[in-house]
Amino acid sequence: QVQLVESGGGLVQAGGSLRLSCAASGRTFSSYTMGWFRRAPGKERKFVAAISTSGATTYYTDSVKGRFTISRDNAKNTVSLQMNSLKPEDTAVYYCAGSSRWSIVSNGYDYWGQGTQVTVSS
Repeated sequence: QVQLVESGGGLVQAGGSLRLSCAASGRTFSSYTMGWFRRAPGKERKFVAAISTSGATTYYTDSVKGRFTISRDNAKNTVSLQMNSLKPEDTAVYYCAGSSRWSIVSNGYDYWGQGTQVTVSS
């Protein structure tokens, strides 16, 4: 079992930055692919970024490439999402998730955090 707790959301103006963090419990964090997803108001939850167990491989949805960076620290059981050049369309609840295999789809993930709200004003 892995429990995930996100933090770092908030309100920011367009063009600003936020850093989301996700703290994981359990001693097997390093064996999980970690991902970030988001759900905009009235829309389905969508993939944002994923990072492999070692951190060597990352993958991003096209709309955030060059603006967002996913990273992990296996010694601290944390995964982060640095978000720069934020746009109003980035407004959503952001979720941290863990998977026992590489995946970029939500049904490939076994564990989920409760979410943190990110609001970008224009």
